[in-house]
Amino acid sequence: MVKLFRQRLYSRRRSLSLGLGALSTPIAWSLTKSMAIDPANSAIDNRKFLVVGKKSLRDRAQAKGLIYGAFPQADDRQFASDLALQARFVRECARMTVGCYWVTSRPSVSTFDFTAIDYFVKFANRHQLRLHGHPLVWHEALPTWVAATLTPTNAERILTEQIQQLVGRYAGKIHSWDVVNEAIHVGHNRRADGLRDTLWLKLLGTDYLDLAFRVAAKADPQAKLVYNDYGVEYDTPEADAKREAILNLLQRLTEQGTPIYALGIQSHLSVNRDRFNRVKFRAFLSSVAKLGLKIQISELDVTDNNLPIEIANRDRSIARMYADYLATAIDERAVISVTTWGLSDRYTWLAQEKPRTDLAPVRPLPFDLNYQPKLAQQAIAWAFDRAPKR
Repeated sequence: MVKLFRQRLYSRRRSLSLGLGALSTPIAWSLTKSMAIDPANSAIDNRKFLVVGKKSLRDRAQAKGLIYGAFPQADDRQFASDLALQARFVRECARMTVGCYWVTSRPSVSTFDFTAIDYFVKFANRHQLRLHGHPLVWHEALPTWVAATLTPTNAERILTEQIQQLVGRYAGKIHSWDVVNEAIHVGHNRRADGLRDTLWLKLLGTDYLDLAFRVAAKADPQAKLVYNDYGVEYDTPEADAKREAILNLLQRLTEQGTPIYALGIQSHLSVNRDRFNRVKFRAFLSSVAKLGLKIQISELDVTDNNLPIEIANRDRSIARMYADYLATAIDERAVISVTTWGLSDRYTWLAQEKPRTDLAPVRPLPFDLNYQPKLAQQAIAWAFDRAPKR
């Protein structure tokens, strides 16, 4: 199981969907009024996203007080052997997300394996990249021994050990952590509080979230601690419920003094799917900010599996999505970072999880298979250049 998971370790299997909406802030005056893109009529919007100079995404973001980074998607062995990916990463990124999943970091209840994490920590520190660890507590990517071993009696001890081992080992080296990932569920049989019915909830009750944050804060008092989740971009009843449940959770955590620093927002976007209401999304960001929390765009990409095969039109639709989403998101000054879920189309989870029916290579990321910038990269740069300064 561990060997199989290593092949998918630096990938995620969730794809969300996003269209376009309306925003009243100055940054968005040039955006289309349509709330969804018709991929067959991409000629309606031919913006070239012109930018001045050839500065990196890192430098453009930094000029506005933002941090740009990426999740490599390549595992430690692939990354170590791909010098071109390394060079592009160092040039473009100020931050790197490193996978710290239980299934690879703790192969048995009594043994830990930090080989892959150690590699990325050394690489990031050598190149002065800020590191983000992902995730400490999640209901997925668990080795089989977890469900077979955990009981109400030992669950708190084992969870505490995991967090102490990871956060303590990298104290002062990993700047921030996704402490709890995807704890909210608003589908069928939802709880009144919106919490997902996970093994952690069953064994430890609702206090497992506060426990995880407090253990992490004690292991590294300087680390920035984040709650990470998805599904807040849409104008649908489910998204309305998800936004409300997340806000209620964040309010509970802040009111009880849980040491939480930020909300991480996964945004695996898709052209011409569920409609994106800029007003609702922007209001959600403002509500999070009013709780005194920062916001990280933690997992950003745009799937192209529902777009025509012609590359120029495909790239144009994807670029529009990046530009219009970011115009909304980084208009909120509490948003402090943007992380794309991959940097190059050579390494993307979408190739396996959301492939095209015509089998053409997917093109969801800022740089192509040969690490050359695409229109998506230019659109991200365009959005950074127009962002309000933090």
